[in-house]
Amino acid sequence: MSLSVRLRHDLPNIKLDLNFDAPSGVTVLFGRSGSGKTTVVNAVAGLLKPTSGRVAVDGWELFDTEKHLWLPPHKRRLGYVFQEGRLFPHLTVRQNLSYGRWFAPKGAPRENPDKVIEMLGIGHLLDRRPAGLSGGEKQRVAIGRALLASSRLILADEPLAALDDARKAEILPYFERLRDEVSVPILYVTHSAAEVARLATSVVALQDGKAVRHGPASEVLADPSVAPAGIRAVGAVLQVRVAKHHSDGLTELNAGGTSLFLPRIPHQIGDDLRIRIPAQEVILSNKRPEGLSALNMLEGTVDTIRAGEGPGAIVSVKTPAGSVLARITRRSVDALGLQPGQLCYAVIKTVALAPQNVGGRVISE
Repeated sequence: MSLSVRLRHDLPNIKLDLNFDAPSGVTVLFGRSGSGKTTVVNAVAGLLKPTSGRVAVDGWELFDTEKHLWLPPHKRRLGYVFQEGRLFPHLTVRQNLSYGRWFAPKGAPRENPDKVIEMLGIGHLLDRRPAGLSGGEKQRVAIGRALLASSRLILADEPLAALDDARKAEILPYFERLRDEVSVPILYVTHSAAEVARLATSVVALQDGKAVRHGPASEVLADPSVAPAGIRAVGAVLQVRVAKHHSDGLTELNAGGTSLFLPRIPHQIGDDLRIRIPAQEVILSNKRPEGLSALNMLEGTVDTIRAGEGPGAIVSVKTPAGSVLARITRRSVDALGLQPGQLCYAVIKTVALAPQNVGGRVISE
């Protein structure tokens, strides 16, 4: 199912003007606070009526200002997952899940409740009330409620922002399963590059109300000219496969025939994954380094060098594993004599490949 969004609207602090089409899966609106992410979601939900625009899900129009078509929010068949879950406190989990089904149109396609409950791992929570749930459990129930309401589109407005790192790590795999196993498209808001790298089928980078870049996560996160969440968001996204779990607590990945090591991850040998390597965690050498503690060393050639306004530069290196980005100083570029086509080595500390930067491979890529 595809998603088509065209919006124009003026607010006191921002002028919204964007146009994008996205494939099925998770479309991430990515940008800093104030870039217009939530305004877009509110317009799609019908909580804000834009000056002009059109939104359609697989050809089904939610509104079109040229046609004077405007469906009220309760008729748009949207599931909304907020930061806090917003479950009904007086209802059990089972009753919260059933709530949306009471209002679903007759004859609308319905998700199998047992499948949704199994997918989200909430079967043991059905008789509890929200007060007895953790933050991550509440979010999983909120996702289930949205799915069982026969939603055509799920809106997730920074659903992990209110969770600590442990709860984020708990719930991210469920969003991955949702992306891969359910046909309902998801419009997901975040300013976290790690969430983008793990979840996004398609990314719309927003800045001052405009879509400054649209495409796969590997392309958007690699573009320092966009940097919608700051230069620290720039990094490479690589497709890898789990090769081996070692007895010393490390997992070995096969990345284009090259081995990468990271702290042990809970994935099976043979699993396809994608990993994010932040540019600031990569150092470069024009000779093969020796006597280093770093286990990950990728041989490649310099592709591009992009100097910033300050002392820094982003160097893209083509390796068998894919393009790797390094954020170094312009002084280092000069000292190493780096230029396109030159042989060099990208060195990555093992502990830099953090678990939050490792996720399931996006099937549609």
